[in-house]
Amino acid sequence: MSTFFESITDDQQAFIERQHIFFVSTAPTQGRINLSPKGLDSFRILTPNRVAYVDLTGSGNETSAHLRDNGRITLMFCAFDGEPQILRLFGRGTVVNQASPDWDDLACQFPPYAGTRQIMVIEVEQSQKSCGMGIPLYTHQNDRKSLTDYWQKRDPQALRSFWQTRNTASIDGLAPYPLDESSDDSF
Repeated sequence: MSTFFESITDDQQAFIERQHIFFVSTAPTQGRINLSPKGLDSFRILTPNRVAYVDLTGSGNETSAHLRDNGRITLMFCAFDGEPQILRLFGRGTVVNQASPDWDDLACQFPPYAGTRQIMVIEVEQSQKSCGMGIPLYTHQNDRKSLTDYWQKRDPQALRSFWQTRNTASIDGLAPYPLDESSDDSF
């Protein structure tokens, strides 16, 4: 049976901090649901009702487009070792881009990953703990460095060009948050 909480408890925070992977789910008002795994040292609990994760450049920018559309987001953490548990964080998210006045205060809390695109900030409305007894046991070997290594080898203009050609719309045609403050468009 699942239990709901109005914020992240101390026990939940300790559980989150032990996890090597989490999942992000968003959905636009009309269109496809997006579900993405996230890894590396990319997640922070800012307060019991506010969390953030650094968003690295990938093939799409679905989460940003969905958050711009309606703000809804769910994060899920699963115990792949130890006692079984699933923890979901339900909330509303926004995107902090690199031109935002909040960028420096947030970015300094994460490692400086090559390919960093933006930071997702979530106001947690509820947390939900459930059993997770059907989750298989896995052993964490290492973090993959393929994505950060890829962007480390490219110059900043190549990254910006990728954003302009590959990250300007969701698969359903929605515009993500702007990656800078200079316009209302994505670029």
